[in-house]
Amino acid sequence: MALIVQKYGGTSVGNPERIKNVAQRVAKFKMLGHQVVVVVSAMSGETNRLIALAKEVQPNPDPREMDVLISTGEQVTIALLSMALMELGLKARSYTGSQVKIVTDSAHTKARILDIEEHNMRADLDAGYVIVVAGFQGVDEKGNITTLGRGGSDTTGVALAAALKADECQIYTDVDGVYTTDPRVVPEARRLKAITFEEMLEMASLGSKVLQTRSVEFAGKYKVKLRVLSSFDDEGEGTLITFEENEKMEQAIISGIAFNRDEAKITVLGVPDRPGIAYQILGPVGEANIDVDMIIQNVGADGTTDFTFTVHRNEYKKALEVLKGVQSHIGAREISGDDHIAKVSVIGVGMRSHAGIASNMFRTLAEEGINIQMISTSEIKISVVIDEKYMELAVRVLHKAFGLEQGA
Repeated sequence: MALIVQKYGGTSVGNPERIKNVAQRVAKFKMLGHQVVVVVSAMSGETNRLIALAKEVQPNPDPREMDVLISTGEQVTIALLSMALMELGLKARSYTGSQVKIVTDSAHTKARILDIEEHNMRADLDAGYVIVVAGFQGVDEKGNITTLGRGGSDTTGVALAAALKADECQIYTDVDGVYTTDPRVVPEARRLKAITFEEMLEMASLGSKVLQTRSVEFAGKYKVKLRVLSSFDDEGEGTLITFEENEKMEQAIISGIAFNRDEAKITVLGVPDRPGIAYQILGPVGEANIDVDMIIQNVGADGTTDFTFTVHRNEYKKALEVLKGVQSHIGAREISGDDHIAKVSVIGVGMRSHAGIASNMFRTLAEEGINIQMISTSEIKISVVIDEKYMELAVRVLHKAFGLEQGA
């Protein structure tokens, strides 16, 4: 008998029929003797509907009231799923985040989990109940409802699995696992049987939308076994996200290719080349709560330097305004930008023991006439910034160059 935490996203519980299907799936695990905790998102489209309602009433909604509003989406789903389980003759009980109690900090709309009180859930599990928990939400120490940010239900699932020391956390989604890249861009993309936490973390942070980055970080920190599965397909083992690099995985030098369109590039031209200039440029950007991703600094011959960095496309205009405000203070000749760029990354733990990955990547792009504007590397990934119009071509040719379509 195992303790399993299952998480179902919005499309999996998108209507009453799908909620009944989830109940059937949960019932199969229960019939095998397992203890099951289910975490659910709001029905697909519901959170967007609630956000739109809020903006009709208050263009910049108050964060505390926003959390009160958008947390109701999950409350609907936990009640309906509990009812569906009861219809199948199972004992079920729903919990909101505050009933669990999932204690968070007070950062409304993007709270972080601090603690989970699991004793009530344990008592109910021991009494034979299926526990159905609202994802994405918690409560701060003052009793205010909080939410964990977009995709926060994944984090709820992993956090509950960590607190309950579950045998496995299964993330059910509308895809049947983690692929070498997005199959909509490369039809030959292949589902991976297993991937390491390090690789998954890089893929999530670099644009793969299968799992939220925070949930992967959480799983890695607390050694929670994660499995990504399809909620629409009863067959298949999905993808196991694991700690160990086994011998078979060692053969796959590159595990996947991630890409992200949501990038913009800003260049600060002709600033004095002196100690502290990077801080003078990036300090005001950080104070404006804008995350900086890749950074390149070029030293000129005339004692000046050019400084280029990338930000999320949504924050591009804000970052430009911040820098125009300090342009004279930092002594910059010019500030320019480009919000039509994309980032393409190759990822794989095999890079540690194999040379020539970068040269293969750069040669492949050069052969297609794709210019590389920026490069960033880590031990297990190489990212390049290119013109957005070449992004899909770059992903396709790199996928082929590294032989990712040939089965593992």
